[in-house]
Amino acid sequence: MTTTPKGTVSPFAEPTRKVGGAWISLFALAWLGIWMAQLTPIQLLLPKQVASVLGLPIEVADQLSGNWFDPVLAFGIISSIAGFCAIVAYPLVGTLSDRTTSRFGRRKPWILAGALVFAASLFVLGLQTTIVGVGIFWSLSLIGFCMLTSTLTAMISDQVPVNQRGFVSGWVSAPQAAGTILGILLVTELSLAIFVGYAVASVLMLVLVIPFLLVTKDAPLPVGDRPALTASALLSGFWVSPRKYPDFGWTLLSRILVNVGNALGTTLLLYFIAFGLGRGATAEDDLLILSVVYMAFFIISALVVGKISDRIGKRKMFVYLSAYLQGLAALILAFVPDYSIAIIAAAILGLGYGSFMAVDQALATQVLPDAHSRGKDLGIMNIATAVPQAFGPLLGALVVVAAATVAVGDTVTDGLGTFAGATEGFGALFIASALIAVLGGLAVIPIKRVK
Repeated sequence: MTTTPKGTVSPFAEPTRKVGGAWISLFALAWLGIWMAQLTPIQLLLPKQVASVLGLPIEVADQLSGNWFDPVLAFGIISSIAGFCAIVAYPLVGTLSDRTTSRFGRRKPWILAGALVFAASLFVLGLQTTIVGVGIFWSLSLIGFCMLTSTLTAMISDQVPVNQRGFVSGWVSAPQAAGTILGILLVTELSLAIFVGYAVASVLMLVLVIPFLLVTKDAPLPVGDRPALTASALLSGFWVSPRKYPDFGWTLLSRILVNVGNALGTTLLLYFIAFGLGRGATAEDDLLILSVVYMAFFIISALVVGKISDRIGKRKMFVYLSAYLQGLAALILAFVPDYSIAIIAAAILGLGYGSFMAVDQALATQVLPDAHSRGKDLGIMNIATAVPQAFGPLLGALVVVAAATVAVGDTVTDGLGTFAGATEGFGALFIASALIAVLGGLAVIPIKRVK
């Protein structure tokens, strides 16, 4: 029985009143800071740091001898270790936030705690000079990211009505591209050292997240309505039966596959430019240009497609389209490994992934099993977004090295300067990216509750 005080809004009520422009603006700014702090390291700072620790700095790669795939594999291993942390953190924090009875609400205390853990870990990460240190503090950074984003995402289900979720979800997605490009721009154009880059990203993230916390409201959970926190409840936080809730299961599978496909095509991009295209001297500037193109098309697609999806009440058709566009972009990179062509592929990828991020987030909120466990269920859904970004580099590195070795045999280890087998290795990576993304599009076909 609910004990929500009379005259107040139940935290379990399905929202019916649209959120206003101020709420959306602050929400978008928060995500801008979050994505800047998470994706700038993934795309630029972390691979640079790993290569530097191994004595193979990207900017002078063609002047050094050594195994070109060593930093690729090391980056992948570090990312995958952090990914295991995310698998635990997302549903655990979601379960705990569903039961939080703070007077500030269920989600806001976790948003603040996650932001602080994320910022502090990034700051210390920039000081690391060993692979072990980098691995530890990147894992802690990702835990903070999971705490922050799992509860911030739950605010959509808590406060945004169904017929506005596509548009609002677009403002989760659009800042992803903008945050990446702004972070890379800051690092490259200001020639920031690795530590300074991490420090700036962590401070900007806090500055952009805190206004949302200060201004927005979060309905408190009365103590009498708090579900019991038992060992079985915690364990159930890591699982939603796909047999009992098939639409949830198919949505989760689709999200995993599409995000794995995207991760394979993007997380090793700096290494592809440096080693696959042999452009180590200009790799950072090249990455910046590709990111600008990607950003422009991503933002347009996320906002426009999300709005159209709300208006016509359909989600699945846009998931199909977005997955196939991502596959096309990856195939272009696989069969035409040229930097000029890569710019075209970046535009197509931006169109595809932007529309997917907006519509898929709205779709996910419509297949949740229970209003009382939104945080936990969305925590599981969020695993399918963050974890592929973490495991993608390792899976991608294994594909690249295996394909390169098959193509040229032992000569792949002859020296960094020749980049032996790199073209074949990255070609296989992009083919795998395309196939997995297309399978992700097909996975939404059995969903019945949402058109």
